[in-house]
Amino acid sequence: MINVTKPYLPDRKKLEGYIDLIYNTARMANNGPLVRDLTDRLEEYLNVENLLLVANGTLALQIAYRTFGIKGRAITTPFSFVATASSLMWEGITPIFSDIDSQSFCIDPQKIRTNITSETTCIVPVHVFGNPCDMQKIEQLVHNSNLKVIYDGAHAFGVKYRRKSIYSFGDAVTLSFHATKLFHTVEGGAIVFKNREDCEKAKLMVNFGISKPDTIEKLGINAKMNEFQAAMGLCVLDEIETIMEKRQFLWNRYDERLKNYFQLQKRNPEATNNYSYFPILFEDEKSLLCAKRELNNNDINPRRYFYPSLDTLAFLSSPNNMAISRDISKRILCIPIYPDLSTDDQDKVIKILLEQHK
Repeated sequence: MINVTKPYLPDRKKLEGYIDLIYNTARMANNGPLVRDLTDRLEEYLNVENLLLVANGTLALQIAYRTFGIKGRAITTPFSFVATASSLMWEGITPIFSDIDSQSFCIDPQKIRTNITSETTCIVPVHVFGNPCDMQKIEQLVHNSNLKVIYDGAHAFGVKYRRKSIYSFGDAVTLSFHATKLFHTVEGGAIVFKNREDCEKAKLMVNFGISKPDTIEKLGINAKMNEFQAAMGLCVLDEIETIMEKRQFLWNRYDERLKNYFQLQKRNPEATNNYSYFPILFEDEKSLLCAKRELNNNDINPRRYFYPSLDTLAFLSSPNNMAISRDISKRILCIPIYPDLSTDDQDKVIKILLEQHK
């Protein structure tokens, strides 16, 4: 089966070496040496400060909301993985959807403006498929206001915007290190904070609010990354350049062969590409379903990222029709891309798509 993605497995002997360290110290949790090492190395690789590792990307969002005391309403995109919006609901925050740009697939800053009310406390934009949203306009929207901006950067590992890490913008940016991401820790995530004091506040939250063995300072939860997750992350990070090179090669092959037949995502011209996804747009949903069925019949499993549009979910229902998001979500398909994908298998995917396009 050729799946839309495949978890990257790094050198096993190196992983076993890290696991030996865990066995030697019997330290498996509570900010152990591997978690500290991974924190330092990620800050260096991403060129950021104030990075806090957590157990998964959804908790990263929830901890970020709690750190800033977000309440009331938060404006976000309907075109994303469900966790972007459901994490808001889980924390008692009402997600207010704002439609997307039909070319970039990211939230439209002009539409954000019309949704800001006295109850709005936060904006949660998403860098969809690693493509940076219009951060400049979003930052202008919140200038001289009390609104917080928490970017969901789950897809944007290593992306730079105007030669700066994409994680250096906003009040905080969240990362996902799920096994399907280009950089992963099996499960895991992180938050990058603009200010050190916010990071220190969040550190207490992820460890039950405990600051010292006999001191519990505030309400907290268990959201820590463990040493086994960090071991995997350290191994994957050692091989990240190889991962990126292989993805870039495959992404460029898709782009060259498919760009004249399908609408592709318009990339932000001032940003780098991490080649994490390759979405294509069909003319209509019927064409998509026909192509998907033929791919499935040939043991190829693409995914309808992101379908359905989140404003159509009953528990997240929006009073407004997110027309562009609903349209894009019905016509978009992410096709297989991962470092181990062979060119023969990639050509098989391309051949079926072009045959279906006729």
